[in-house]
Amino acid sequence: MIVVIDYGMGNMRSIEKALNKIGAEFRISNNSDEIKYATHLILPGVGFFAQGMKNLRELGLIEILREEVLVKKKFLLGICLGMQLLFNKSEEGMAEGLGFINGDVKRFNFKDNNLKIPHIGWNRIFGEGLLKIKIFEGIEQDSNFYFVHSYHPVLNEEIDCVFTDYGYDFVSGIQKGNIFATQFHPEKSQDKGLEILRNFVRLEC
Repeated sequence: MIVVIDYGMGNMRSIEKALNKIGAEFRISNNSDEIKYATHLILPGVGFFAQGMKNLRELGLIEILREEVLVKKKFLLGICLGMQLLFNKSEEGMAEGLGFINGDVKRFNFKDNNLKIPHIGWNRIFGEGLLKIKIFEGIEQDSNFYFVHSYHPVLNEEIDCVFTDYGYDFVSGIQKGNIFATQFHPEKSQDKGLEILRNFVRLEC
């Protein structure tokens, strides 16, 4: 069973509609027993990094996630803010993250162009990671996905990843063992986004 973790950050309706569309069996919950029962976890979210961590802490979910993901090796998909929370810390609120991925979250920093922040709209993903990351099976180079964000992760370890160009190349998708994440919103990215979600829910140990 899939559990979409509801920690009060963002509209769950989009991910609910997308999972229904692909026929996935899931629950939206922050109940620790349901999270422990799940085989796949999705951590979505939009909004302020520090508030996201505060909400997870107050719901008692940080240690549960560490146990289920790092020890029991359950599949986890982080989306947008949910991806950023997997890293060590963020410039947004100068807050500590979950630390599942070695790296930090930085604000876009443009010196020589007029690109707007936040980065909103369709943009392409590319890189060798498209051939290696399991949730990107069947996704072609330069496929477009939908983004809404002002911050992006910067890796401090070598793991499989894909990139997007917005002023400079930034990491927009990763896999580290059983942990997957996308900076873009697959649930808002039409057919290719649905294919990523299908690939995730089909993962087997």
